[in-house]
Amino acid sequence: MKIYQTYFEENKLSWNKRTAIHKDSAFYDLVSFKNGISSLNKIELDELGDVKGKNLLHLQCHFGMDTISWEREGAIATGIDFSDEAIKLAKEINTELDMHVEFVCCNVYDLKQHLDNKFDIVFTSYGTIGWLPNLDDWAALIAHFLKPGGIFYMVDFHPTLWMMDENFEKIKYNYFNTQVITEEISGTYSDRNASIKSIEHGWNHPLSEIITALLKHNLRIKLFNEFPYSPYNCFKNMEQGQAGMWRIIGMDEKMPILYSIKAVKQSQ
Repeated sequence: MKIYQTYFEENKLSWNKRTAIHKDSAFYDLVSFKNGISSLNKIELDELGDVKGKNLLHLQCHFGMDTISWEREGAIATGIDFSDEAIKLAKEINTELDMHVEFVCCNVYDLKQHLDNKFDIVFTSYGTIGWLPNLDDWAALIAHFLKPGGIFYMVDFHPTLWMMDENFEKIKYNYFNTQVITEEISGTYSDRNASIKSIEHGWNHPLSEIITALLKHNLRIKLFNEFPYSPYNCFKNMEQGQAGMWRIIGMDEKMPILYSIKAVKQSQ
């Protein structure tokens, strides 16, 4: 992973800047969260199911709202993220709310050096794997930390979405993981006018790459779903509709926005 180190460092700086904006944004609504509102969505709550008493590892957790929400649901939760500012904030919120989540600051690829537990559930969601260049190592990590019979669950933005330009008017990017995508960004999805600028690096991953990586590492897929909507208004040209979900204006649900996967680690 040394060849990607510069990319990781610049992404970390970007997410440190984002954290400073996100924590005070209406998008995250940290005040309501601290007053007991869950940050989890119906999709992941329904599909993952009962987590009471389960050890849950949350990969790329940002500043921990979902991780803490899983603990509120009864899980014994651990969250990891590479942004030191995000993990610092997560720990502050955890202490303020008298919760017992363990938070670890590290790159997801380095997690074995920081954690030696095994988990009943590994969870990741909404805008995570696009920051990772190599899904084979990612899937191997998931398998390593799962107990036999343990569940991996993810819900994320669909790879076809990442092909489009920011106004959803034309195809701009390759569906396949052919090269790093480097962009200079201004603002952030919680505040497009925020006075931050960053260089960011990402990778598009087709569904075939995602599924093949999981299968290769003994993770048997039990559920796969696609959705034409998002619980978040985090892109341009979206409108809120049925059940409070956000859809792309003019698309008439012609393309997927989300997908979800649930897999079980099989015994060797």
